[in-house]
Amino acid sequence: MSRFLIILCIIYIILAVYGFQGFRTLFKNQWVQIGYVVLFLGALSLFIIKVLQYVPGKALQSGTAIAGGVFFSFLMFALVLGFFLLMEDLVRLFTFGYNKINGLAEGNTNYFPSRRKFVSTIGLGLAALPFGALLYGMYKGKYNYKVLKYELEFDDLPDAFDGYQITQISDVHSGSFDNHKKVAYGIDLINEQKSDVILFTGDMVNNKTEEMEPWADLFATLSAKDGVYSVLGNHDYGDYIGWESDEAKEKNLQELKDLQKNMGFDLLLDSHRYLERDGEKIALLGVENWGRGRFKKAGDLERAKKGVHKDDFKILMSHDPSHWEDVVINDDYHFHLTLSGHTHGMQFGVEIPGFIKWSPVKWRYKYWAGVYKELGQFINVNRGFGFIGYPGRFGIWPEISVITLKKKGLT
Repeated sequence: MSRFLIILCIIYIILAVYGFQGFRTLFKNQWVQIGYVVLFLGALSLFIIKVLQYVPGKALQSGTAIAGGVFFSFLMFALVLGFFLLMEDLVRLFTFGYNKINGLAEGNTNYFPSRRKFVSTIGLGLAALPFGALLYGMYKGKYNYKVLKYELEFDDLPDAFDGYQITQISDVHSGSFDNHKKVAYGIDLINEQKSDVILFTGDMVNNKTEEMEPWADLFATLSAKDGVYSVLGNHDYGDYIGWESDEAKEKNLQELKDLQKNMGFDLLLDSHRYLERDGEKIALLGVENWGRGRFKKAGDLERAKKGVHKDDFKILMSHDPSHWEDVVINDDYHFHLTLSGHTHGMQFGVEIPGFIKWSPVKWRYKYWAGVYKELGQFINVNRGFGFIGYPGRFGIWPEISVITLKKKGLT
């Protein structure tokens, strides 16, 4: 294992042992205490075994991802519980020192405040929340598809496109799928929307084209009157694993492009198409991945818009929303609607429409889920159809976006 994983396991053991102090304060039964130890050691052992079995360069197997998810769930449990116990221990230490200085502990040299059950109870209760949420997200949440519908109004939308419906999906991450029936249900939901066009905004695989091959026939059933269009995301280039040669990496990318074509997807590589209706048209543009910081900056917006008139109504597909923030909204062309993904909403958060929308990913991305408007231009950041890393979702469910374009002033 790498040094990082060794350190992570050591931290896990320390937290588990420390958390056990609070656990045994509440549960005196020896078998319950043994159960705590067995579960924590079992999660750690399974994680270590799967990590040692992993072959670098190979696709991450679902069993390895699940082992990591279970390990992380127990780590979060111990971390939250440990935080509360640490706070209590600091209070106990301060109380002991105060009593010692003021002579209140004279005659009782072993005096030290005992743990309070109510603190351990609160700690265990709060630790159980993320623990239960993470396990639920692995068991149920990762295929809990939601259809989210939006109506967006534009002054200059061509009249013929009033009511035009777009279905957007993003971040399939087919290498993480482990249930054909559930994925098929998601595909059926997409087709049930009967949208005019289907747009896929990148990350079809985790690393390799072979991950998509078992699912290609299923995704080939996606159908819309004006077709299915796609762009590449950062994971599609194979940048996150080792390759035996540059040629092998390039071959993999070409195979992914060919596979999308065979599935009926029209892949836009810094290019555009026109969608036509009743003699009027709108421009659909797609760029390769462009992301802030360490992410690949292959996208060329200037190349994509070559041949597009400045006054055309424009829809842009760009995987990473930081491209919209850093480049698109300040471009001399007005891009009416940009469709992105990439963030996954971190696959964990809390959303209650009209009240709260929160995920830790908001500290990394200003535009991380849903529709935003800046300088008269819209972006929809899709929460993703699949999952990667943590093999689940909680609160931020897999999304199918349905966007209806409306012309202001028309009924």
